[in-house]
Amino acid sequence: MHILVTNDDGIFAPGLLALATAMRQLGEVTIIAPAQNQSAIGHRKTMHKPLRAWPATLTDGSEAIATNGSPSDAVALALLGLVEERIDMICSGINHGPNLSRDITYSGTVTAAMEGAIWNVPSVAVSLDTYGDADFAAAAEIALKVARHVAAYGLPPLTLLNVNVPGLPAAEIGGIRVTRQGQRVYRDALVQRLDPRGRPYYWIGGETPSGDAEEEGTDMWAVAHGLVSVTPISMDMTNHDAIGALQAWDW
Repeated sequence: MHILVTNDDGIFAPGLLALATAMRQLGEVTIIAPAQNQSAIGHRKTMHKPLRAWPATLTDGSEAIATNGSPSDAVALALLGLVEERIDMICSGINHGPNLSRDITYSGTVTAAMEGAIWNVPSVAVSLDTYGDADFAAAAEIALKVARHVAAYGLPPLTLLNVNVPGLPAAEIGGIRVTRQGQRVYRDALVQRLDPRGRPYYWIGGETPSGDAEEEGTDMWAVAHGLVSVTPISMDMTNHDAIGALQAWDW
């Protein structure tokens, strides 16, 4: 297999190297990732400035390609021809911090996998549920296990897997659960300050997101209970249940 590895934490993030190292047990690996951290950038597509790509060497000596584009740009560059060899799978991560519930709409990690799914390339996004010191070894082994299953069984069209690993030692992780999206709670706050010339500027800050971890079967519940969450995400975002109600409106 030929596996494209990318992320949103940047080309020199330790989670990227851990993921690439694990994926080499499955096949040939090509690494393309943003040169800088682009967390929470969403599914940005660069169309109004040039995209650049250049060689980079990771801390273990691995050859990679850095780009000034977004995570989804990195995937698009590879699939549009920057990488000549056919890509069989895309693995994005390992993100330093979880991507649960509605986080997927913000996450560069997940939207890189979305770009792969749009191209009908089996794609997996992997995140580690910690914001502190991170040991990516357990998450890398789980990523490899998920990738092996994807290689063996395939994925439905326009579907990616969003994987969240508890921030626990491997021996304390209780297994893998296939889950649905839970309910994320955001506590964003607008912080206004003044620059040296007295003009206002703003930060979007606030507390770390939380969520409802009581509803069994959700990604929030699984990770809170020490389980790996594997959530299939469809690129068909239609609310099919609402179609009938909208058709009944007096258009």
